[in-house]
Parts: sequence; C-alpha cells; structure tokens
Amino acid sequence: MTVDPCDPALDDAQVARLAWYHTSTQPDWPTSDFDPAAVLAPETRMTMGGDRRVAEWAARQRAKALHVGTYEAAVQNMLRRMDDQADHGSQFYLYRVHLKPSVVVREDWLIDPSNFVGDVVLAEVCPAGVDVARYLNYHEDPGGLSLALGRDAIAGVQQVAVPLPDVWDAEWVRDAVTAFANTSDTVAPAFRGLSRFMRPSSPRAVLGRELGAALAGKLPVKLRDQFASAAVFDEGDDPVRWARRTSGLFELIGDPVRVLSALDRQERRQV
Repeated sequence: MTVDPCDPALDDAQVARLAWYHTSTQPDWPTSDFDPAAVLAPETRMTMGGDRRVAEWAARQRAKALHVGTYEAAVQNMLRRMDDQADHGSQFYLYRVHLKPSVVVREDWLIDPSNFVGDVVLAEVCPAGVDVARYLNYHEDPGGLSLALGRDAIAGVQQVAVPLPDVWDAEWVRDAVTAFANTSDTVAPAFRGLSRFMRPSSPRAVLGRELGAALAGKLPVKLRDQFASAAVFDEGDDPVRWARRTSGLFELIGDPVRVLSALDRQERRQV
C-alpha cells in the first residue's frame, strides 16, 4: 500500500489549507486542560501504584499525538470504536479541523506509526521545530494520508453531533418501524443453567440484526462488519430511535454532502 502521488496533502503548502476531520466522544475536543487522571477513582489510583505513578501515566497520555484525517477516516474511526471499544451507545461528534497557517510540516510521509492501540508519541514523529507529520493510514481510509499533530497546531474546529438527528431515510425508517411492530419483543425462556451470555435473542433483536446487515451489504466490503456491529439492536431498544440512528449512521457514508453542509453552518470554535 502506498500514497496516491496526486494526493493534495503531499504538497506542504496545501496541508494547512485543507479541511481535516476527527471523531470523538468528547464534546469539547481538543480540550485545553486535558487531565486523563481526573476520572480515576481512588481505588484505581491505588491499583496503579499511587499518585506518583498516576502522574507519570498522565504525562504519557498528554504526550500522545492527536490524529486527524479524511472525512472517510473519521467516520471509519467512529465505527471501529463502536465495534471494538465499547462505544456502541456513546454519543459521537464529528469535527472539521482547521490548522494554523504557520504550521511546519515534516518532510515526506511516514508509514503508519501507531502502535497496536493506535497511539503515537508526538515527539517521536514531530521533533523540535515540526508541528505536523503526515502518515499513510493503515486502519481508517487505508491508503489515505492522516496527520499526527499537537494541539498547538490547531487553529479552530467546527463540530456536529453524529449521526445528525434529522438526517435519515424516512422510507427506510418507516418500513423498519412497521416490521418491528409486527414482531414480538419476547425473549424465549433459556434452558436451565444456560449462561446469560448464551440466552436466545428476541425476535426483534434478530430482526434488527437482519435490517442492519442488509444496510451494511450496500457499503464497501471493508465497512460492512463494523457498520453491522455499530447498528446492532439491543434488547429493549426503542424501534423508532434505533431505526433513525441506524439510518443516520448509514447516511454519514451514503450521503456525506448533507453532513458536510451541516458542518458548514457551524461557527468555528477557536482552540
């Protein structure tokens, strides 16, 4: 896998002029006073070895690079987190990221420097005097260029909550809700001694998986499994809410123009 030689992001002068994207569950990303230790319970701090060890860990977290990339990479990052990082039910935000015109871009591009959990130490890719490093993304929008950068390289962001609350396929939602109305939500009794993780699903949950899989089948192969996982119907879900959310997730990929137009209408927040 290599970079498209016509990618405009290969032009150093264009990097700061391009729009870059990011998805996060943080409603104020990138936070100005990021403290990863703030949410740690006293018991967790003790398990980690006390305040000194926690401070060292927090410093390592703050030393990590931020990541921005193409719109496609941002959406795929969200689907991946919904799939494998227990963020299925989390509220996500899509950010359009504007860089400072003065940023210094590292020469050429790197092979994806992320470790197995996607972390990059900023100082390792952006040495002194460098603000931004381009890398070939292997995980989201494979083959596209993403950036590793520090918070100081960002001038401002525009933000919308996704999926958008008013962007869905009304006909698909109506048909899905009708199908749920004609399907039982009763779970069959489990056999004695059967683990709760192996209990049978309700007919509605099965229907939800089928509807989600049918939508996933319309997407590129590399997105199907992640989308189907993100669209899973949990026992007790409200069919209307589920259908609108699932259709909205699909429209992020199927009709990005409406999403980008919603971003256009948002004021830029200075960082």
